[in-house]
Amino acid sequence: MFGISDYGAFVVAVILFLMIPGPGNLALITSTGKGGVRAGMAACFGCMAADQVLMWLAVAGVAAVLAAYPAAFHAVQWIGAVYLGWIGYKLLTAKPGDKPAIHIEPRHYFKQGFFITLMNPKAIVFYMAFFPLFVDPATHRGLPTFAVMAATVALLTLVYCTCVVLVTKALAERLRANPALVKWLEKTAGMFLIGFGLKLALTK
Repeated sequence: MFGISDYGAFVVAVILFLMIPGPGNLALITSTGKGGVRAGMAACFGCMAADQVLMWLAVAGVAAVLAAYPAAFHAVQWIGAVYLGWIGYKLLTAKPGDKPAIHIEPRHYFKQGFFITLMNPKAIVFYMAFFPLFVDPATHRGLPTFAVMAATVALLTLVYCTCVVLVTKALAERLRANPALVKWLEKTAGMFLIGFGLKLALTK
């Protein structure tokens, strides 16, 4: 179908990819918890934009460049590690009355969702290595094939992120009644982000 070796398997792979816990999901949950549905959807569109960037970079042959020059890939790893670690540190060290580590304005959520996804090792591995496996060399149609794959990823990401945002919003309304629990969740989120950053930095 459209030069894709197994479209059904491709769809399932993308869904599983989206469901795996990682910085992108954490960004959606944190954004929605702090800024509501509007902020959560802004982060969602940021994640979607970054997905498209990674996908088209893979199409352009960046995967081959990174394979030929490991130092370039390690540079990306370290940039991502520092970025995630910094956000996690801000969440861990935040005190009552402090300016939030993640800004409430939707434009900030979009930017954060974009960069967290762009530097997410899970996304890099998927689009730079796994994604090309679904292209059928015998029936590949060039740009139309990649366009269909890009549109599929965008649609599935939108549906998934919207579900996450709505579920998180419903839970957030209950959590507001318990400030101590909210603070604990914020610290936990910070620890996970630092963990993601360390994992990225130590990946070889």
